[in-house]
Amino acid sequence: MTDRVLTLRDLNRATLSRQLLLERSTLSTSAAIQRLVGLQAQVPLPPYVGLWTRVQNFQRDDLASLIEKRSVIKATLMRATLHLATTDDYLWLRPTLQPVLTSAQESIAKRRGEEVDVNELVAVARDYIAKEPRTFAELSAMLSELHPDTDVGSMRYTVRTHLPLVQVPITTGWSYPGTPKFTLADDWLGKPIPDTEHLRELVFRYLAAFGPASATDMQSWSGLAKLKEVFEQLKPDLRVYRDETKREMFDLPDLELPDADTPAPVRFLPEFDNILLSHSKRTRIVADAYRSQVYLPALRVAATILVDGFVHGAWKVEKTKTAATLVITPFEPLTASDRKALTEEAEKLVRFIEGSAKNYEVKFVD
Repeated sequence: MTDRVLTLRDLNRATLSRQLLLERSTLSTSAAIQRLVGLQAQVPLPPYVGLWTRVQNFQRDDLASLIEKRSVIKATLMRATLHLATTDDYLWLRPTLQPVLTSAQESIAKRRGEEVDVNELVAVARDYIAKEPRTFAELSAMLSELHPDTDVGSMRYTVRTHLPLVQVPITTGWSYPGTPKFTLADDWLGKPIPDTEHLRELVFRYLAAFGPASATDMQSWSGLAKLKEVFEQLKPDLRVYRDETKREMFDLPDLELPDADTPAPVRFLPEFDNILLSHSKRTRIVADAYRSQVYLPALRVAATILVDGFVHGAWKVEKTKTAATLVITPFEPLTASDRKALTEEAEKLVRFIEGSAKNYEVKFVD
């Protein structure tokens, strides 16, 4: 127990350190993914960029080979969204997060006024997908034929949340196609998915990756509810701080915090980066003034730049037949030294993303 009050910069630097963003890590790709408790993977490219910005000398094949070997998989996990995770982590994360998936399914069904037979849909879908990997379009067609008067979205989401599935990778590009096929997780991994929850381990792994943090922070990251009771039970095994609003902030007892004045190098974060999604109060990384420029319509999350540890702008890559340009849009004026550092980092990143382009450029749109 401690009475120490953590400032915003204390929380910022601690989170950057846990997220491998104060300096690039020498961890293996698999170990980095475990450290981060997975990477959100709504679209194929972001996990690659997320690892590139965190791991020394990261190359595309470092992740692609793990996916091909089935040591890393893409599946529905935290917040009922798609994540890349190591197989070892998936096997305990999936049952631990089942309440999140069940709650999400029930919410969708209620909103659409549908009552579905979960067990029947899961059994039918399992038999259908066991024959060969299927796209969600194929699954939807099968379910619609079976129950033509039932909302297909509710049925499809029921299967996604109650039947453990993994996306089937490809061996080109960024490992997953735009229209992926799904297969049964237990078939893909060659072992059954356990049904034992590991909530204590989940709390400790979350704090190691995103702490110090509150119970409501972890709820935002995981999608689980009523975690205040869990943290209260674990309190004797945790270190407790306060933030500047007096909220309890929990941490692992053996993890020290970096100094608030620790230099933070410029970094490029991909779309949907979990550091932007894993706390109820996001000001430790994103100022309130920039929320609308980071958290976009249709639940998209912008690719962003970090300057002095905080989001200061967005970025994207524009392509022509022969050239690739990384375009940086600052949210506020940048110093000459920050522009220079961003340019140097951007030149490396655009070559990583568009390795076959003949010409490269970095452009600022102020």
